[in-house]
This record gives sequence, structure tokens and C-alpha cells, in this order.
Amino acid sequence: MAAAQGQFSDHSNGVGSAGGAEGDSVPSAFRLAVEALRTARLRPEMEIDPTKPPQRLAPHAYALEAAVVEGDDDLADGRLVLLHDPAGHDAWQGTFRLVTLVRAELEPEMAVDPLLPEVCWSWLTGALEARGLSYGEPSGTVTRAGSHYFGGLSERRPATQIEIRASWTPREGMGGVPDTATHLAAWCDLLCQLAGLPPAAPTGPTEPGAGVVSLPQRRGPQAR
Repeated sequence: MAAAQGQFSDHSNGVGSAGGAEGDSVPSAFRLAVEALRTARLRPEMEIDPTKPPQRLAPHAYALEAAVVEGDDDLADGRLVLLHDPAGHDAWQGTFRLVTLVRAELEPEMAVDPLLPEVCWSWLTGALEARGLSYGEPSGTVTRAGSHYFGGLSERRPATQIEIRASWTPREGMGGVPDTATHLAAWCDLLCQLAGLPPAAPTGPTEPGAGVVSLPQRRGPQAR
């Protein structure tokens, strides 16, 4: 299975490692939250890598990008950012915030469903709740965009992409540290659901819960 690896950012001079002078300035709660992300065990269809985090959203940030891969097909992709402000943030109602962007290409017959945005948003909240996670202040958008091809690209069939942008506040546990590993697992559940994969067998506390409805199997890779 995949394990997340990456680097810290505390906005001093870009991105630095957890050791050394820059790492010494990282709060312990953030360090533990990131370590849980780095060591989380995920579904084998997930390919996950560190990416440069945003530099102005919070004093501390860590980011991952991921794709759901089946064979040679890239079925869905996304980015997850963990933000931390030790002083707290009124809009977050906490000191941590998770921010995400996920995307997947849809079959035309699914794309015309007028309830698709509401269903996709329910997949996000349902993925968190299926893992037994407590969270607050959720917000976001679901965007459906269609592409038609002309000229030299006219042989391509029309494509529709669904995009979810969202953020939520993970509830903090002991020592003020949220259960980021389980939040990451729930986020991967969402990506797999958008990709049309069936739920994974519930083999442990961080495996998907029952009652999750998936899209049918995707027809192929996303257009890039």
C-alpha cells in the first residue's frame, strides 16, 4: 500500500525538512499531525506524493497530491492541504484546517444528472462520517464542466469533469492533534468513489464503512 512522504513548510524560506533549524520551529501538534499523514496506509489504487504547500494561508502548511490509478488509467486526482495556526482561526473554529481539490471525468449519461453536485458533496461528508470522524465548519463548491472538441481534436468524444473544492476543520484529540491519518483515508475514499471503484473491504478501523454508493466503473483515463 502507499505511504505518504513529504516535507514541512513554516514560511521561512520555502520548504524544509523536519530536522534542522527550520524543523525546530514547527509546533509539536503540527509535527505529529504531519507524521500521521506520512505514515498512513492507504488503498493500493492510490498513488500519493508530497507537493509544495501554499505559503500564505496559515503559519504552517503541508500538502499532498494523489491519483487513483488502475492499470494505465488515471481515474481521479486531487490535492489535500493541512493548515495549522497555533493561535487559532475564527473562521475555522480551531487551529487546524483541511483544504482539498478533487477531480474526475464522468460518463456523459452520469454528467447530465441534475442532482450530481448534491450527490458529490454528500460523498465528501459521507466519507468522513463513514470513518467515524468528527469535524466542523465544512464549506465548498461542486463544479461540473463539459468539453467539446473540434478541428484536429474532433475525433475525441465530449468529456465532462466534476470538481470538488472543499475545506473542513478536523476535531482535535489528545495534545490538540487531529486524527489526520483517518481524515486522509476518508479523503482517499472520496477519490476512489469519484473514480467509480467499489468500496474496499473493511479490514481495519481506517477502512471504508458500509453504505457507500459508487459511480459505475470509469471508461478510461482523464484527459490531461
